[in-house]
Amino acid sequence: MTATQLSAPPAPTAAESGRGSYWITTFGCQMNKADSERMAGILESMGYREAQAELEADLVLYNTCTIRDNAEQKVYSYLGRQAQRKRTNPNLTLVVAGCVAQQEGESLLRRVPELDLVMGPQHANRLDVLLAQVEQGQQVVATEEHHILEDITTARRDSKICGWVNVIYGCNERCTYCVVPSVRGKEQSRLPEAIKLEMEGLAAQGFKEITLLGQNIDAYGRDLPGITPEGRRQHTLTDLLQFVHDVEGLERIRFATSHPRYFTERLIDACADLPKVCEHFHIPFQSGDDDVLKAMARGYTVDRYRRIIERIRERMPDASISADVIVAFPGETDAQYRRTLALIEEIGFDQVNTAAYSPRPNTPAADWPNQLSEEVKVERLREINALVERVARERSARYAGRTEQVLVEGINPKDPEQVMGRTRTNRLTFFSGDNGRWQPGDLVDVRIDEVRAFSLSGTAQA
Repeated sequence: MTATQLSAPPAPTAAESGRGSYWITTFGCQMNKADSERMAGILESMGYREAQAELEADLVLYNTCTIRDNAEQKVYSYLGRQAQRKRTNPNLTLVVAGCVAQQEGESLLRRVPELDLVMGPQHANRLDVLLAQVEQGQQVVATEEHHILEDITTARRDSKICGWVNVIYGCNERCTYCVVPSVRGKEQSRLPEAIKLEMEGLAAQGFKEITLLGQNIDAYGRDLPGITPEGRRQHTLTDLLQFVHDVEGLERIRFATSHPRYFTERLIDACADLPKVCEHFHIPFQSGDDDVLKAMARGYTVDRYRRIIERIRERMPDASISADVIVAFPGETDAQYRRTLALIEEIGFDQVNTAAYSPRPNTPAADWPNQLSEEVKVERLREINALVERVARERSARYAGRTEQVLVEGINPKDPEQVMGRTRTNRLTFFSGDNGRWQPGDLVDVRIDEVRAFSLSGTAQA
């Protein structure tokens, strides 16, 4: 897991802003990044301004991830640095938000007594209320189950072109390795009208691409009332895509993260028929062996996953497929691991996020006696990463010489003469900015001249 910092133009000094400056470091997934944008918006509405550097901020917030142990341990190393700083600057406000906060709760205060606020993901929209308690001298822990109300604050978006919109919070699945349901709570779907209103607001600000987000986005609407005359649920992800598709000004719509158990043929057909929905699908498969999938409690078979991909490619032959996979799950034999390698080769994924199994607190698999050694984990991860890169490079080869539509997102940080953006299939693409001709938000036809495993380079055709 990586930590990312929200960037912004130079901010006023603490004296100019009234409340001081803030710094947010985000660990982990897209949901956390979206939460951080909302919390940054709350802080700015309170009078805070972003600091120029983490060690200069008056308020430091770590939005944490607990999906793997190394991400969690990185948080503690960051906290140690800030705790030491607070001993000489008692006015520093120190906040831990997100999944580690939810998982550890009050024990975080015992481990890091310098903390002012510990808050789980369900409380991101209540940051101002919780900070008001801190300002009254309280040390606050907010990890109780909380119904997530519609956002009434404006997120401070990291991008002005591509935005996240949450459509469902939480997860009701019980995968035996995963801590997410216990830290993000039960599924809570937003009403389609509220989602569309947020998308319309972003489009009015000039956003061109929206990614609809959920831990298990295919479960959208299960908790909302309503049955159609045909006897199916009235609110599904398919219905939502059809409902928001006509938002004026938006050019592209994506969604993540999908679950094979709930990925329907009706959804695939809608994606093929709706012009704004991009031909890119992120569908974790986790293992290429049915017995391992059963032990993980994933609720599908390899053959079911294979049929989903076949149907996608039948309707959208050029669609890109990305996925997540776990190696060295407790009890995974070498033969079972080899089936995962074979599935990656067979499917031909455009990208696969790989991870070695990491025992997480309060999950069934963490207590199983058949844990694999670190040596096995390292070796399997090394081998699978090499395969993933080779397959991705082979998939990239299809772009050579083709012309792809690229949505410009910004300047290439490694080459200011270039701009960068993504194809509809989510391939990062670089090309000449033509002395400022191409600006963020432009849709540009680019002839692909160079292909790499995970990115492309080309020449604008205009």
